[in-house]
Amino acid sequence: MVRPITAEVFLETAKSNMRSAEYCMLITLGERGEANARLVQPFEPEGDMTIWVGTWSKSRKVREILNDRRVTLAFHDKEDTAYVTLLGSAEIESDINKKRKYWREEWVGFIPQGPEGEDYVLVKFTPFRIEIMSFGSGILPQPYGLKPAVLVRSDDVWVLVDNGEK
Repeated sequence: MVRPITAEVFLETAKSNMRSAEYCMLITLGERGEANARLVQPFEPEGDMTIWVGTWSKSRKVREILNDRRVTLAFHDKEDTAYVTLLGSAEIESDINKKRKYWREEWVGFIPQGPEGEDYVLVKFTPFRIEIMSFGSGILPQPYGLKPAVLVRSDDVWVLVDNGEK
């Protein structure tokens, strides 16, 4: 059954699908404009949908974000047969308190100095557009397959878009 989509239902479903996915693809733009995708383990989205990702400070993704802040995150929730794609901007954050908050002990094998070290930084991702399709939650835009269900940020409010082409 296809349920009516409201901004609240949309965000609730997107967050649920993102949590279930655990990992996502972080897509940046390379020097020649090519899309570069890599698997990352983001932290749960904040209330305003800001998403934090920890990474090595000398990584290609950091260099690409410093050159072009446009980033896409793409989640796939296998259990719900769903995807969530977020378009937005990213910035590199090295505040020690944020780094401590957004750290996973299992990363010590990749970044031995932990959150206090200079090798660890955060990607702060702020979305302005969210697209979702979720079979398990009944968010299936109609007519099916012609346009996605889309939410856009207008000032600090998320607004459902009638035309998925925006």
